[in-house]
Amino acid sequence: MAQEQKNANYGLGMSVIGSIFFIFGFATTFIITLSGKVKDIFELTEFRAQLLSFAFFITYFIISIPIGLYIKKIGYKNALIAGLLLMAAGSFLFYPAAKMVSFPLFLAATFVLASGVVFLQTAANPYVTALGPQDSAGGRLNLTQALNSIATMIAPWIIATFIFKGTDQMLDQAQKAQTVQLPFILMGVMVVLVALAIFLIKLPEVGGKSEEQRKSVWGRPHVLLGALGIFFYVGAEVGTGGLIMSYLKTTLSMAPEVAGKYVAIYWGGAMVGRFFGSIMLSNMQNTTRKYTYVALVLLLALVSGSFVTEWSWNIGLIFMLIAVGNFVLMQFGGGREGRSLAVFALTAAALALITAFSTGNIAMWTVISIGMFNSIMFPNIFTLAVKDLDQGELSTASGIINTLICGGAIIPLIMGKIADVSGYSWAFIVPAVCYLYIFFFAINGSKIR
Repeated sequence: MAQEQKNANYGLGMSVIGSIFFIFGFATTFIITLSGKVKDIFELTEFRAQLLSFAFFITYFIISIPIGLYIKKIGYKNALIAGLLLMAAGSFLFYPAAKMVSFPLFLAATFVLASGVVFLQTAANPYVTALGPQDSAGGRLNLTQALNSIATMIAPWIIATFIFKGTDQMLDQAQKAQTVQLPFILMGVMVVLVALAIFLIKLPEVGGKSEEQRKSVWGRPHVLLGALGIFFYVGAEVGTGGLIMSYLKTTLSMAPEVAGKYVAIYWGGAMVGRFFGSIMLSNMQNTTRKYTYVALVLLLALVSGSFVTEWSWNIGLIFMLIAVGNFVLMQFGGGREGRSLAVFALTAAALALITAFSTGNIAMWTVISIGMFNSIMFPNIFTLAVKDLDQGELSTASGIINTLICGGAIIPLIMGKIADVSGYSWAFIVPAVCYLYIFFFAINGSKIR
């Protein structure tokens, strides 16, 4: 009876956290992809358009550590509710920002929304890690990140289908701005309802103060090097995702709504790769079941790639073939977080360099494929960075690591400036350098000292 209750609590905890990952994944990618729309509305340079990502991700630098400490006092459940309510407040602020056609107010609304996301992410990652055995933590984090990535694929598709569509005919600036109002209102209402649901249910408690007195996490090199790995990973992922829209419009003369659908494929690659990661890094023993799940993920790649491009099965098939390559390379990782991270980081660096020094369809597919190799990076870096920490140290470590998510504020600005000065292709050298650092962390920096 006790075991059944424990399993029920575990299932409830994972279900709630899965929905949380979906929500903040949608919000994050919506803001990143919206930079292309904001560039058009306010007639900005690429550098200034990336200030939207800056306003979102600088929040991590400002409040992650205080929030990590505060969560110890209020608990994970209250932190999730607080984060959702802040997200709702930020979402509703976009309505007057669009009404006034005010870029500063857009940035302010983004900062408030991001504050809620920081609450959610700082609470959710250690919660997933502590909710079960440490040896399967990587698999659980990859599963929740995969749910996050379903949202990250949907968000740019929504922008391409409902916001960018018809932009060329809407010449009035106020009309362009007003196209973003309804999506943010719907987002705000949704997260308020989820906050209410979490308030009414009982979540399993994890963590708390550790009885074992251990050295501060500031003296743990693998935690600090892992935090730097998160800085470069998020910066590379956000910078690439934020520039793809303008890159495809500039180099291939794509219409905004078409380019937006390829952005959805970029983020969808992370979804596919994380599902693979959740399967291969789990403690699943049944080989038949494991490869049945793999086949289903490949089918998901085929269908999702076709769906976001208005049922172009040729594009869906190419997306599925990239997924096959992703899965084959994952086998070189041998089910180990560090080795899998090293293989993917090196592959992503190569794809970014090919993008920088090629053109046409080759460059298009290499830049889109980077998303699939981003897939396991965040959960694997996080798992390696918090390895060997007790539960009492997790909140503080998560706060430090999440602080360095501010890479999503810095790297896109650098890429935007390079794009303005030297062209979009040269900007992709920056993420290549980021991925090489992650390769170093995977093979050396993640060692426990």
